[in-house]
Amino acid sequence: MADLSRRFPSVAHMKEEARTRIPGFAWDYMTGGIGPEENVRRNVDDLQSVLMTPRYLNGEADIPLISTSLLGAQLDAPFGVAPMGLNGLIWPGCEKPIADAARAHNIVHVLSTHATQSLQDMKRHSGGNGWFQLYPPNDPQMESDLIRKAREAGYQVLVVTVDIPAPTRRDRDIRNGLSVPPQITARTLAHVLARPRWLMRLARHGMPHFRNLEPYAPPSLSITQLGTFLGEILSGHITAERFKRIRDQWPGKLVVKGVLDPDEAAAYMASGADGVIVSNHGGRQLDAAPSSAAMLPKVRAKLGPDALVMVDGGVRSGLDIARMIALGADYVFLGRPFLFAAAVSDEGPAHLIDVLKQELFGTMQQVGAARLSDLPSFFHHA
Repeated sequence: MADLSRRFPSVAHMKEEARTRIPGFAWDYMTGGIGPEENVRRNVDDLQSVLMTPRYLNGEADIPLISTSLLGAQLDAPFGVAPMGLNGLIWPGCEKPIADAARAHNIVHVLSTHATQSLQDMKRHSGGNGWFQLYPPNDPQMESDLIRKAREAGYQVLVVTVDIPAPTRRDRDIRNGLSVPPQITARTLAHVLARPRWLMRLARHGMPHFRNLEPYAPPSLSITQLGTFLGEILSGHITAERFKRIRDQWPGKLVVKGVLDPDEAAAYMASGADGVIVSNHGGRQLDAAPSSAAMLPKVRAKLGPDALVMVDGGVRSGLDIARMIALGADYVFLGRPFLFAAAVSDEGPAHLIDVLKQELFGTMQQVGAARLSDLPSFFHHA
């Protein structure tokens, strides 16, 4: 780990190395957005513009506390792993080391429906820190079965993603012919041959598949047909009726992910949600959407101080985590940085968590915040 600390002191350094290891088609899927990708940049830029005013005249030099409680669990840090799909395509075999690191560091790990490992296997790695993220299918029987499997696997928190009403046309993925398993074309073959470490891991861990979704697909579908099937079955708006049906079936805590509108956030909470995650899906759904950082204070103001409000989008450092908390977040999720870290080393995710903790701790020391709840008072109002 000491070597990782010297070589990769920040997410930016991990990203730079990861780009040399991940094939172009997988890199484009992970880092890209939709259309001109302004929303991906907006997430980062708006968060970078958030300033904090330090105060040095304190009576005591308190040691900052970064532990927090969340839905009844005591956690060692106020950030966790966001749900990410196709991880096994981006970096083969990375899903379990990421979950192991989250469990070892006692932070939340959210598994995507689009994971390339089964929700049952992954729960054994994430343990009590594991949440399951559901892309609600428009087939009620399939929806009920996925919820049942998550419940029987031992998940206590269900994260319902609501911001994918229809398949998107992402330019980079169209050009690359992205699919799972990957189609072997001259373009993808060139990408793979240029990344021998990725190819070696693929040989070791096997071809990725949508383990949680393929059991519901008709047999003998081609790669293209499978992609079409999944796009059709996972489309549609999550109406109030659909949300109530999910709420009625899930006995544990239920979180809604993909909320930007404050009134909609309030409506979900009134309908039985235990919390919301302010998110624009990493800038991958609607290029004209506002950033998470821009909407977070508005959602907090609407829901009040006691509601559970979480966030993701554009977070690349411990300072960014502090910024999101200053804007009103109770908990912050990161996605892409964990894949950068995993591509660096199987120990990369644990190293990333260490880096983020140290950066957050240092930020709190600099501004003079002894507790996470102090951070909003240091937000610089222009």
